[in-house]
Amino acid sequence: MAAIEIKDLVKIYGATPAVDGIDLMVEPGQVFALLGPNGAGKTTTVEILEGHRTATSGSVKVLGMDPKAESRGVRERIGIVLQETAVERELTVTEALEIYGGVYPRRRPTGELIDLVGLSEKASARIKTLSGGQQRRLELALGLVGDPDLLFLDEPTTGFDPSARRQAWSIVENLASLGKTILLTTHYMDEAQHLADEIAIIAQGRIVAEGTPGDLVARSIDEATIRFSLPTGTSVSDLPLAPTTASDRRVMLRSSTPTHLLHQLTSWALERNVELNDLSVSRPSLEDVYLQLTGVGDE
Repeated sequence: MAAIEIKDLVKIYGATPAVDGIDLMVEPGQVFALLGPNGAGKTTTVEILEGHRTATSGSVKVLGMDPKAESRGVRERIGIVLQETAVERELTVTEALEIYGGVYPRRRPTGELIDLVGLSEKASARIKTLSGGQQRRLELALGLVGDPDLLFLDEPTTGFDPSARRQAWSIVENLASLGKTILLTTHYMDEAQHLADEIAIIAQGRIVAEGTPGDLVARSIDEATIRFSLPTGTSVSDLPLAPTTASDRRVMLRSSTPTHLLHQLTSWALERNVELNDLSVSRPSLEDVYLQLTGVGDE
């Protein structure tokens, strides 16, 4: 049984379809990233899965249940980490987890949760004294308090510095290793590429691409980019092939067959006994593919 199964999901506001017939399946134990620009239908889809909105048509199953018709059963088995959670700031970290945990039929021990999110030294601290990153960790712990089978993570590292982001990634990886299913939304493409087993990209209410991070990048029609500094004593006209651009002795070339091009360049450099300093080869990134598919940034 799939953890999440969506068939021909449609959500219309007025005359405007926010979600326009999407199909999606998330297998148990997967970290699944749903990516899309603001207004693409991503948030609406997640809110339907969480039971907060009703679909116009189509079917949705979460852990084998209808999130609207069987809302209690679903909510007992899912965890939700929103971008911002309203928690009484006078409570301590331990008190907040004890209170929130009291509503679940099964729950993870408070001390275990505090250790998991790295708040051991703040267990007795009041929430109002926590830094932004520490509050985000507490929100993650609150999402895990009911020992969910499925966890919704909405922009989990927004506002984190690089070190805190990496620590949050480790927490997500630990949860995945325990067999938890995780649906992740994020605007950080490196985060999706690092954490997700599978990615779906949504634009204008439709799924425009789906696959592993590697698969999505491999489908890109963009060429590889080769960059290097022009060796001393040589000019652009000396190169064995014309560059795409050249400025301040920095040369860039694009090719769909970079191995062949590199062979030409390195053979040329060896014949002249010169170095191709700062030589690099880069393939399109997940961010490049995302921008290409969603049109974000297009004029």
